[in-house]
Amino acid sequence: MTSGDDHAAVLERIARALERLAPEPPREPDWRCAEAFVWDAARQSLLPLAKVARVPLPLLQAIDRQRDQLMANTRRFATGLPANNALLWGARGTGKSALVKAVHAAIASETNAPLKLVEIHREDIATLGQLLAVVAHAPIRTLLFCDDLSFDANDAAYRPLKTVLEGGVAGRPDNVIFYATSNRRHLMPRDMIENERSTAIHPDNASDEKIALSDRFGLWLGFHTISQADYLKIVAGYATYFSLKITPPDLEHRALEWSMTRGSRSGRVAWQFIEDLAGELCHRLAVAH
Repeated sequence: MTSGDDHAAVLERIARALERLAPEPPREPDWRCAEAFVWDAARQSLLPLAKVARVPLPLLQAIDRQRDQLMANTRRFATGLPANNALLWGARGTGKSALVKAVHAAIASETNAPLKLVEIHREDIATLGQLLAVVAHAPIRTLLFCDDLSFDANDAAYRPLKTVLEGGVAGRPDNVIFYATSNRRHLMPRDMIENERSTAIHPDNASDEKIALSDRFGLWLGFHTISQADYLKIVAGYATYFSLKITPPDLEHRALEWSMTRGSRSGRVAWQFIEDLAGELCHRLAVAH
């Protein structure tokens, strides 16, 4: 064997070794097996969800404007029309993530085009590009969802998200839309933004780069602390839906008492109250029989 043949054999062995070491490319799931998936960044794969934890859309009260806007935007996307990435921001427990999941279910049931919900966790945002490689050419339309999205000081994970949302050359795939919820309107703490403005050589550039991330969401929906009347309306809606046997005055009194012990009024507090009440009433029925 000539020296040239020796070199070729060595190069071939190296190439085979590199192929074995290289990670497998992300694999597309069986989209028919579930309506929702979770992105497993470590395995570079989508895990199907047997059941989505969500509240039926009619039970989400006191957020009619947000509901109607998100429904319209999602319906346009599902039917192939232009639609915006959406940022749902505001107080905790006001129905942001519940609305995303409920709207997905409602639109998926009314349109012929398959619409899948894919959740990516906040800590996996840096792998958003790999996730897009899986869904970009899929024969379905995908609603990517990140709950409780925010960034802190020295966190560079927002940069790939900026690129994916609108800033890259390729842009966002036509069959993908991105919805996120956050307690912060600009996804960054206000004191962090102000601190960068005060210490940077070019303060506007330093802070504007981070604020520009939220600007890439074409649809902003704000969620705020609800009134006592809206809180009681939510509670009454839940009680009726689950056929809880309790008089309206007693329900109202106990719901208000519950909110006082929690120190707040929100859709989440209303749901927690109803869960507690339902458990108590079911126990009483069991004892009675």
